[in-house]
Amino acid sequence: MTKHIVIIGSALSGNKGAAAMLESAVQTLGTALEPVEFTLLSMYPDEDAALNLYPNLRIVDARPLELGVRINTLALVYRLLPPLRATMRKRYRAIRALASADALLDQGGITFVDGREKFLLYNVASILPALNMKVPVVKCAQALGTFRNPINRWAATTFLPKMATIVSRGAVTQQHLDELGLTNTVPGADYAFLLELTDAEKAEAEQHFDRAFFDTDRKVVGLSPSVVMQKNIDGAGGDYAGELVEFMRWLIDERGYRVALIPHSVRTGTDKTHNNDLPLCRDLAARFGPSDDLLFIETEMSSQGLRHVIGLCDLFVASRFHAMVSSLAMAVPTLVIGWSHKYQEVLDMFGLAEWAFGRDKFSQAHLRERFDALAANEDEVRGKLRESLPAVKDKARVQVDEIVRIAVGSR
Repeated sequence: MTKHIVIIGSALSGNKGAAAMLESAVQTLGTALEPVEFTLLSMYPDEDAALNLYPNLRIVDARPLELGVRINTLALVYRLLPPLRATMRKRYRAIRALASADALLDQGGITFVDGREKFLLYNVASILPALNMKVPVVKCAQALGTFRNPINRWAATTFLPKMATIVSRGAVTQQHLDELGLTNTVPGADYAFLLELTDAEKAEAEQHFDRAFFDTDRKVVGLSPSVVMQKNIDGAGGDYAGELVEFMRWLIDERGYRVALIPHSVRTGTDKTHNNDLPLCRDLAARFGPSDDLLFIETEMSSQGLRHVIGLCDLFVASRFHAMVSSLAMAVPTLVIGWSHKYQEVLDMFGLAEWAFGRDKFSQAHLRERFDALAANEDEVRGKLRESLPAVKDKARVQVDEIVRIAVGSR
């Protein structure tokens, strides 16, 4: 019997970390649950449909207004008025998908977190239709908590106990969940650690950049900025872009590296910055100016392609979370400029939390000092990554087992 998995909170377009989580689920569950069909309730339905290469993945419109108003209202009607269900399944694609689903996977990377209350309504709206239609919800590995804000705590204590399973993405999140007294949690690791690369995907990726850039006797530092980090730092009176340009000049002119500027969250055809680091990276490249020692990945690449180019780097500096995940997965020593506990708890799995710092320490002097320290310990850090990676991947596979258990037992 064909299983049906509905996914929300991830995408093929925009944030390629979300794409990595989505594609990891399609890859792993495609094997574990074969035959299986997937439906993505998409925030970017047109863009995702254009990028979809999976014959068993359907894209359904779930843009914020569509999800928050229409899909949630229809799901509530479906629950309250059984005589209308057959008609609703015929007329509405999202309702038809949920009605046949064996599980809903919520792949929101960070949800129910103090300080992010503006996203709380979306966090709830993403899971409420499935709850109203009696579909088991699995919160795939993600960061959650803290839960001190009264509104966030109310939402968390109301909805999180209703999840079939919550997979924490690290020890810090697990501690926050334990403090709520939840019994439906499982420690895991980010789904994107399970993303597989084929030779064909590597070859396709190399159509987007000059592979020879990496084939010299000079080491390459990959740099993946984040507009989220820019807003955090600039909002506190800093100059994130200006400092990064100065850092790039220092790497090239004084330390003798080459720099690969790699946006890991890209939406082409728009200057909007939500899930889009491309405008920021264009600004950095323009300020830096033309240089044979700067490679700017200006096209939209797949999550697999980005992982390949990141793996070609000798060292990496990341503000975008899943760029960090890809560099760790490729055993590239990485310095992280982060804004949440979600960075630290992943680095903790490798024993490398010392290589992350937040906006409170962001300065040119600190950035250079920490990078020099990383470079001096490059071999040791790479060794820790290679030693720890198999265990981290095993933790990521925990959610595959959980999803299979729930999907098989749901009907």
